[in-house]
Amino acid sequence: MKVVSVVGARPQFVKLAAVADAFRGTGHEHRIVHTGQHYDGAMSDALFDGLGIPAPDVHLGIGSGGHGAQTGAMLAALEDVFLGGARPDWVLVYGDTNSTLAAALSAVKLHIPVAHLEAGLRSFNRVMPEEHNRVLTDHAADLLLAPTELAAANLANEGLAARTAVVGDVMADIVLRTRDAVADRPLEPLEAGLREGEYLVATVHRAENTDDPARLAAVVDALAALPLPVLLPVHPRLRDRAAAHGIALDRGALRPTGPLPYAATVRAVLGSRGAVTDSGGLQKEVFLLGRPCTTLRAETEWPETLAHGWNVLCPDPAELGKVAVRERPAPVVGHPYGDGHAANAVVRTLEARA
Repeated sequence: MKVVSVVGARPQFVKLAAVADAFRGTGHEHRIVHTGQHYDGAMSDALFDGLGIPAPDVHLGIGSGGHGAQTGAMLAALEDVFLGGARPDWVLVYGDTNSTLAAALSAVKLHIPVAHLEAGLRSFNRVMPEEHNRVLTDHAADLLLAPTELAAANLANEGLAARTAVVGDVMADIVLRTRDAVADRPLEPLEAGLREGEYLVATVHRAENTDDPARLAAVVDALAALPLPVLLPVHPRLRDRAAAHGIALDRGALRPTGPLPYAATVRAVLGSRGAVTDSGGLQKEVFLLGRPCTTLRAETEWPETLAHGWNVLCPDPAELGKVAVRERPAPVVGHPYGDGHAANAVVRTLEARA
């Protein structure tokens, strides 16, 4: 079996790490195409190295741009990739980025089977570009690899049950593996001066929180006013927008740093009181690591994280001080994202449907 994985952004690299590991030793040919959607080295190369992912077989180097220009450039480049080698049995796409949609469209137009990993997630917020990418990819794909029963129910509601298989969440595979590897490590030098359990981790990168100067200022002000130090790994979008709008990130409670390697991120969350984020991926990682999460959005594509108040939605930054520093809720019974072996289920499902 020949499988081509197409990735381009941080959450996809984490999922790819689990899938690439599951393919090792199977005898299947697994090739990796990196679109270059995340062109910052700290967001891309460092994650490949830190997670032990094989070097990409193809790096398209697309880089930044508007949604149309970026997706169109990927679509054209991926068509050349898919036509230039042996025809794969599957093109495997991950998540909800422009790379996901471009790869799915390119493959289906060439009549190459497409499998969508992390299918069925819905925020039901059509303002989010990621929501359009999810829905369009699910309806184009031949096989929908759902991470949870709720995701599978969303797909069934859209008439896609026959194409759906629940495999668990491959990100959980990596989170749990990394947690066990770093639990006994001291905090990294970048977090020097922070005391275990007495700081928060925050990430901000979505357009809805960064593109409008007033909104971004309100978010940063709220984070800076929190009563605990806030470790802030600065995403390139946040860095650029804050600089453009004249918003200082190194004030009050904020402790800005560059993007962290994946293991360092996990260790930082483990040592924290909790996290504040607008990232879909980090919401789930924080939940799996057993720390409270506060999400700077009005909705989440991971409703399982809301159980018992482990994740609290906070669309109004003015309310952040009331919820960001809270005690850990009661434990959640069961494993809504699987048992840490989802990637093996992905490989088995692709084998069975090839």
